[in-house]
Amino acid sequence: MPHVKVYTMIGCPYCARAKALLARKGVAFEEIVAGRDPELRNWLEQVTGQDTVPQVFVGERSLGGFSDIDALDRAGELDPILRGEV
Repeated sequence: MPHVKVYTMIGCPYCARAKALLARKGVAFEEIVAGRDPELRNWLEQVTGQDTVPQVFVGERSLGGFSDIDALDRAGELDPILRGEV
């Protein structure tokens, strides 16, 4: 399984929802709190084109935020990505 990273900010409700969705799926993930690190936030914006959190990465692939992974899950596309099949 690919390494999953979730970039978050303390107190962010969408971050909590993204982590809960991954936890319900039994996915181990690394949480990286980016809220107080301007360099990390700048890097995230450059890589993803978004300045919001959460940002979910599977391996080196950016999946976006909670709404994005929720949509992938509802379409049945998230599980294969999390397993490294796609």
